[in-house]
Amino acid sequence: MVDWSKGIRCPIVLGFDVDGITGAINRNPKTAHLPSLMSMREYGPSIATPRILDLLESKNLKASFYIPGYIAETHIDLVQKIHSKGHEIGHHGYMHEPPATLSKLEEGNILDRGTKSIETITGEAPKGYRSPSWELSEHSLELLHERDFEYDSSLMGNDVPYNVAAGSGELVEIPVHWELDDHPFFNYSPALGNTTLMASPEHVFETWSSAFEGLYELKRSFVLTMHPWIIGRPGRLKILAKLIDHINEFEGVTFMTALDLTKLHLEIDHSSIIE
Repeated sequence: MVDWSKGIRCPIVLGFDVDGITGAINRNPKTAHLPSLMSMREYGPSIATPRILDLLESKNLKASFYIPGYIAETHIDLVQKIHSKGHEIGHHGYMHEPPATLSKLEEGNILDRGTKSIETITGEAPKGYRSPSWELSEHSLELLHERDFEYDSSLMGNDVPYNVAAGSGELVEIPVHWELDDHPFFNYSPALGNTTLMASPEHVFETWSSAFEGLYELKRSFVLTMHPWIIGRPGRLKILAKLIDHINEFEGVTFMTALDLTKLHLEIDHSSIIE
């Protein structure tokens, strides 16, 4: 268990990867010529993300949005709106490039390009990074540390934040897991070969609420990863609202951004952690 202090038993982070069309195009450039697939992906930043922002505002919550540089450049008003509402904007590549597919030089250049895209719009360089496809390269943490990032959110080695070696220093890791991601449950993209049966919203609510209750019991952290083009469909967004309300029934839960959780992690007495 962790003594989080400040009356917190289980910190809650809602994260949204605003991939838009980038994930599909990076995986297969030919998909840029498939109007149906592109429209489904574009639904994310254009239709779903404003809807998600309205939901968060109605619940008075702050969240973390991980935005590829290309999406930031092509949706400037949206990025400004997310930033103006006090949400965190994190780095998510430029064209959703998985670091493990890149050379060290390419990866560094993409980090710089994505940072510039976000900083030009918001006036602030991102402090957090989430790797596209959740697979870092052997150089990623070092490159992030060299660029003054404060945390990464791509690894799965714990269910509380932990420190990871990063070149000559350390980064905070905000761990994730496929169980707490909407993609494995809902993704259906025949053009990309994804044709597994989609889960029902009720099944996903049961999975996520059960995960939360287990983490709450052990005083861990709950980090949920979602994609607007997936979770932002109305029926699915209802289960997110239901989940938020369910979580709020428990004493000692606090919703925060991943950057806030990073700072909280750095403040706690790590000798208090019982694995």
